[in-house]
Amino acid sequence: MSGRSQPRRVQEQELRIDYVQLDGLVVMKMVKHCHEETTNKMEVAQGALLGLSVNGRLEITNCFPFSKNDDFDDEEDYQLNMMRRLRIVNIDHLHVGWYQSANVGNVLSFPMYESQIGYQESIEESVVIIYDTNKSDRGFLMLKAYRLTPEAIKLYKDNEFTSEALKNLKVGYENLFVELPIVVKNSPLTNIVMSELEEMIPEEAGTKYLDLGTATVLETQLRSMMDRVDELNQEAIKFNRYQSMVIRQQQDKNRMLAKRQQENAARAAKDEPPLPEDDINKSLRPIPVPQRLNPMITAGQINTYSQHISQFCAQSLAKLYITQSLQNAKEAKSSTR
Repeated sequence: MSGRSQPRRVQEQELRIDYVQLDGLVVMKMVKHCHEETTNKMEVAQGALLGLSVNGRLEITNCFPFSKNDDFDDEEDYQLNMMRRLRIVNIDHLHVGWYQSANVGNVLSFPMYESQIGYQESIEESVVIIYDTNKSDRGFLMLKAYRLTPEAIKLYKDNEFTSEALKNLKVGYENLFVELPIVVKNSPLTNIVMSELEEMIPEEAGTKYLDLGTATVLETQLRSMMDRVDELNQEAIKFNRYQSMVIRQQQDKNRMLAKRQQENAARAAKDEPPLPEDDINKSLRPIPVPQRLNPMITAGQINTYSQHISQFCAQSLAKLYITQSLQNAKEAKSSTR
């Protein structure tokens, strides 16, 4: 994952971010970059966010895309040069996070989790902005800001993604990330220009928001959810296999211990020293516990797809009812003539 930065001083107390304030220029640059990457090259667009944290408000005033060079040294030099040149022209140059494009609401993943860990460890106020290109194409601007919870950071530092660790820390896909409110701010002159442009837009330009074609969107979301369900099923099969192996190993251990006790009883009758039982424990190696982080993230993806499908269907039904009422009114008006 792209976007590493120089470590910044970490405060002793946990930094509190109440909401994220985005400039309109940042939103337009992110939208342009994400659509160019996903439409032309079918790649995930990523970039750096620049701004400043002020009294619980994270102001993001600029951004730039990551370099396409895979070499880490060149990539880091590229970002440092960009921030250095922005500083020369008196533009906010402090690194405060990164942004990434998403498709059909698929935002929760292990690479995103791992990248955000690196950001928040080096830059405490870091956030990740997710822009959903597919949903925005349907007429809904989708921007979300996320930060990792302290429990999720501790889970990664402990590097124990077992069921017991998740249960002790009370970490699930619901509290792996915390979503922050986003406020888009424009200058007064920009608001005046937008008001004038809104009056110049013809009425026909707004009809696309009443588009009744829902088959492609639902098909994409359902296929994505089916893929995640298959992955979760494979993880469940692995965990069931692990449980079966543990039970079988315990049965073998009990059988060997019972046999050793019989041998020791026979040796005791002959006044011979008993055989140790430690070699039995050494011969049976513990079976590695399967990691539970990937299944948890997959379950979170399924939950996200389910919410998106439910929300989209509710909006589509509302459109259908509106269209039905308009059609009935049109037919009633035609029959009276």
